[in-house]
Amino acid sequence: MGKILVTGATGNVGRHVATRLAKAGLEVRALARDSERAQLPVETVRGDLTSPETLEPALDGVESVFLLWPGPSTEGAAGTITAIAKHARRVVYLSADVEDLADDREPAYFHQEVERLIRHSGAGWTFLRPGGFAANTLMWADQIGQGVVRWPFGQAARSLIHEKDIAAVAVHVLTSAGHNGAKYVLTGPEQLTQAEQVRVIGEVLGREVRWEELPVDEAREQLLAAWGDPSFVDLALQGWEAFVTRPERVTDTVERLLGRPALTFRRWAEDRAADFS
Repeated sequence: MGKILVTGATGNVGRHVATRLAKAGLEVRALARDSERAQLPVETVRGDLTSPETLEPALDGVESVFLLWPGPSTEGAAGTITAIAKHARRVVYLSADVEDLADDREPAYFHQEVERLIRHSGAGWTFLRPGGFAANTLMWADQIGQGVVRWPFGQAARSLIHEKDIAAVAVHVLTSAGHNGAKYVLTGPEQLTQAEQVRVIGEVLGREVRWEELPVDEAREQLLAAWGDPSFVDLALQGWEAFVTRPERVTDTVERLLGRPALTFRRWAEDRAADFS
């Protein structure tokens, strides 16, 4: 098996992908904007996905690429994917559940454009389409420490997935045959409302944490201060609101591919408990 390039290798998913591949004894190279600070157990090369001209050293000798696009802008994507296709025979792209989000419930539209570019690049491809990331609940860490989470749409139900499961599926796809042209929708094994997610985190931490519904207008002000982009904020709020009446779907894809059930949200909270302290 040829060399595998892992992009987004300093993030929640990419770090697990690079580490798993290295432990399997495979030839791995990681791409990072700051290769000296990445602190990864594999060869790390400096490069920026949004600047295709910086990628040649990282792509040299590469057969497969695990691609995580640093959205939401697709600036530079066409040139980058063209460069990747000149070297690599296959691309495993960490996308989003774009078909389920066709009504723009969430700001995942850039994934659709990146997928289109990959499909027309000439390289073989597999799309991993996870739903909500369990790690996104870390945004509540400070509030959980205070014993109450004030946030909108407490009854929004999601099937959050552990980043370790996404990475395990990515490694399986990168290292086995039969996945070309596949679009795998990945979720956790259960639906939990946001209020239930907070309760589970509190139970794992051994403390009582309650949910308090935050008016949408107040939430929008907070998100605008944090994110700055009004359209991005509004799409996110619309997404959470939609999950109240149309919960995020649950799939068995992780179990079918890995031969074991997807990890629960409680397991994720146990693995990440230190991040809430």
